Amino acid sequence: MKNKEDLFAHKSKSWDMNSKRVQNAKGIAELIVKNIKLDKSMEIMDFGAGTGLLSYFVAPYVKKIVAVDNSPSMLLEFQSKCDAFVCETEVIEKDLSIESLERSFDGIISSMTIHHLEDIIALFAKLYAMLEDGGFIAIADLDSEDGSFHSDNAGVHHHGFDREALQLIAEEAGFKNVKFDTASTIDKPHRTFTVFLMTAEK
Repeated sequence: MKNKEDLFAHKSKSWDMNSKRVQNAKGIAELIVKNIKLDKSMEIMDFGAGTGLLSYFVAPYVKKIVAVDNSPSMLLEFQSKCDAFVCETEVIEKDLSIESLERSFDGIISSMTIHHLEDIIALFAKLYAMLEDGGFIAIADLDSEDGSFHSDNAGVHHHGFDREALQLIAEEAGFKNVKFDTASTIDKPHRTFTVFLMTAEK
């Protein structure tokens, strides 16, 4: 694990300076708050938490956020500002593509992370296993795109996702009430990309 290259090490310090990234996270968080009945007793996991952009906007509505990411540099940035979070926080460095986390949560949120994981079927099975009965997932990522979203596709396993295909994977894992909404759009010079929010229950 420690020998694994941190693909985000050179980006972590400047990650939050990108206003598009902040606006994207804010749009996703607002839709999560609108679509999920959050409360101050909940302990949720932010999967692929990065520097905590999504967590920051969701924090006022829950008791605790556990930030899980495989990038130590991103998690250092998360920890450096967790005093500003309006809830308890905990940080866990773990690569859920190859490791398991023996914890259970009331919900799992995630933003722009799952396109970095190769085996989506295994991931959804893992997320399902980590949820309390009645728990939720709220996962945001790119709709299918042509591979031009990232300027560098190192570590990118999926060029966005087809919503229907992703719904089938989630339902096969056991999730029910799978729903999709468009959470935000990201404008780049060459085209506009749409970001979905997928919600489902265990």
